[in-house]
Amino acid sequence: MWSRCPPGALSGRSCAVVMTMESVRDLPPLRKSTVWSGPSCGTCPIRSNAVCSLCNREEFELLEQIKSYRTFRPGEKIATAGHSIEYVASVVSGIAVIRQDHPDGRRSILGFLFPSDFLGRPGREQYPFDIDANSEVCLCCFRRKDFDAILRRCLSINRRLLEMTLDELDAARMWMSVLGRTNSRERISSLLILILEHQSRLNRTPVGEAADFSLPITREEAADFLGLTLETVSRRLSDLKSEGIIEFGGVRRIHIPCLESLLSETGDPAVWRDRLSRANA
Repeated sequence: MWSRCPPGALSGRSCAVVMTMESVRDLPPLRKSTVWSGPSCGTCPIRSNAVCSLCNREEFELLEQIKSYRTFRPGEKIATAGHSIEYVASVVSGIAVIRQDHPDGRRSILGFLFPSDFLGRPGREQYPFDIDANSEVCLCCFRRKDFDAILRRCLSINRRLLEMTLDELDAARMWMSVLGRTNSRERISSLLILILEHQSRLNRTPVGEAADFSLPITREEAADFLGLTLETVSRRLSDLKSEGIIEFGGVRRIHIPCLESLLSETGDPAVWRDRLSRANA
């Protein structure tokens, strides 16, 4: 599967191995999905934020040889807890939901995967949670064993994966604080700012005094994620609307006329203001 590069073919911090195309053609499917060629790495919409964002030209060429694109319909299962991890992947477009089933039949939403987020665990054999497509999702997939081999040789991918892991750890700690000490109104406001932060990072555009975005999840999913009832989520959104803090422009379209007003409703505006600032950096 692996073959050595000719002397001098790669230089600097590049990897010292290449993949044969036979290994790519033999890849098993991640799940039932549509496989397509997708964009090249040079035109990829998530290139500046994905796990490959620090790669040089030779490393991109290496990844091009082992990647494949797959799309999943809304509601389609991407991964199942306890099943073998055949692939790791970057979310190119769409939103995926991380869920956990409980013995009593309940299901919890543990988080969301936005464009440029990384799916899967290098070095791990099984998925710890279920992952479902919340909208139409496109993944840039790498077979896990091949990606593990690249990871042992490419410092740039290791560095970026570490950065993303630490960012996710910081976000998890912050969200534990949000869920543990805030009321329902503050949780809803924090969730709206979180979605705005991801949109800003993906589009690489600063958040101004006003903002518009589409809510990528349903109110039921927001309730599950925030530990609230659907009725409470609907009431708090209506309260924010009646007070002019947010405006609805359709089923899921939200306009924020004054960002500072919404930040003040989160319970910790300084933290969220800092996160938005770093997302735009």
